[in-house]
Amino acid sequence: MKLSNLKPAEGSIKTRKRIGRGQGSGLGGTSTRGHNGAKSRSGYSRKIGFEGGQMPLQRRVPKFGFNNINRVEYKGINLDVVQGLAEAKQLTKVTKSDFIAAGFISSSQLVKVLNNGSLTVKLDVEADAFSKSAIAAIEAVGGNAIKL
Repeated sequence: MKLSNLKPAEGSIKTRKRIGRGQGSGLGGTSTRGHNGAKSRSGYSRKIGFEGGQMPLQRRVPKFGFNNINRVEYKGINLDVVQGLAEAKQLTKVTKSDFIAAGFISSSQLVKVLNNGSLTVKLDVEADAFSKSAIAAIEAVGGNAIKL
């Protein structure tokens, strides 16, 4: 087998329909466009979303919802993740920069510590926000929840 004698599988290639090449081809004359009307003429293009006069989909379907421009989005990090990070790096104070270094958040994201899992080590945790139960869990083991 050589590159020079490779062929596509039998029946996998169809010849292109060559329209507008005379009456003898069977595809001359109107060149598959039918007779008269805007669609038969060169330069025709209908408006995007036009459905032949029927009420278009984007006008039939109602608008709903809104985007609150004042929304503050936090990346949630659970207490068991904080515990694991503190144990792995032998930390007594976990800061936002530790979360960034560990790859949990990017530098532009805000952190909210959530109470999922348990905390057994006394830690000072710095974050942008805390859930009430997370604050209680951190303070229960003698740590501090520090809001940035």
